Amino acid sequence: MIFNKASNKPGELPSVAIAPVTVPHYLESTYWWAYTHPNAVRVFERQWLVNLILWGNFSRLRDLALQEMGDVINGDVLQVACVYGNFTEHLVRRLGPQGHLNVIDVAPVQITNLHDKLGHQKQVTVLQQDSSALTFDDASHDTVVVFFLLHEQPADVRRKTIAEAMRVTKPGGKIVFVDYHKPRAINPFRYIMVPILTTLEPFAMDLWNGQITDWLPADCQNLHINKQTYFGGLYQKVVITR
Repeated sequence: MIFNKASNKPGELPSVAIAPVTVPHYLESTYWWAYTHPNAVRVFERQWLVNLILWGNFSRLRDLALQEMGDVINGDVLQVACVYGNFTEHLVRRLGPQGHLNVIDVAPVQITNLHDKLGHQKQVTVLQQDSSALTFDDASHDTVVVFFLLHEQPADVRRKTIAEAMRVTKPGGKIVFVDYHKPRAINPFRYIMVPILTTLEPFAMDLWNGQITDWLPADCQNLHINKQTYFGGLYQKVVITR
């Protein structure tokens, strides 16, 4: 189901809105096994498994991203793409009385899965949208978080996703990216991850060999950027202040 925030009334369940969004070909052809097939949810929606995929770092990386929003969130937050595991649940727990979370995803099965995990939440709206062509107004969110999405996108889609995240962020707001990063040479995971990523994540090596800032729009090059790496450099958090 796709919820439409504008149609909500106090005390009522959100109504259903039909959004003519097409699942991109690259997602269907490359990641059907992980995201778009119903069996994918049944396999991957396990907290222990997503933690294992990130070599035990899921909770740490989740909390690092959420810390950028504060202990209590009273603004408008956009989560770009649903996330396996309890990322969204922990984000929701931080929402203050004036906080609201929008979550978008292009895959209907992921939206259904998130509804199943969250249940009815008055302060959460889940929408089917393409991250590279958001329908939100300019400067409509205080914070945008993109958690392990960029490495799954071709370079042209990644560039558009980043541009859209920047566009919908208010002046003074934050865009928080957490994703893979090329580890230091002494990190053994540098050599373990190359065959894994090249086999299962064909777009990830672009991000591995580059910088998230490489895909920033031209008018965003001089913004305040804070980058930190973790687990011997295998993961990164990049926070851009608009």
